[in-house]
Amino acid sequence: MSDDSFVMEMCGNRAAWQIQVDGVEKIDLEAVGGKIESAGYTVGIRTRLAWTFSGPAELTLYPSGKLLVKTEDKELAANIAREHVEEWVTA
Repeated sequence: MSDDSFVMEMCGNRAAWQIQVDGVEKIDLEAVGGKIESAGYTVGIRTRLAWTFSGPAELTLYPSGKLLVKTEDKELAANIAREHVEEWVTA
């Protein structure tokens, strides 16, 4: 699935989606992670390489701004992708 501001690709076993935000190559994990946490997700692991979250879907956020959404539900993944683009990364 492609949108004007992100690319969403299915990963491997059809149980996860990778979200890449156009024009974003590096993010502040603390800032973006805080926004995801404020959106109701629970933080799991916090390292300089990735943060993990649990909520409606399991998420992994990388310093590049990529977000891995672990769900088989394409619509849920697309909604999370839009939130990632509109609220978490670029807001």
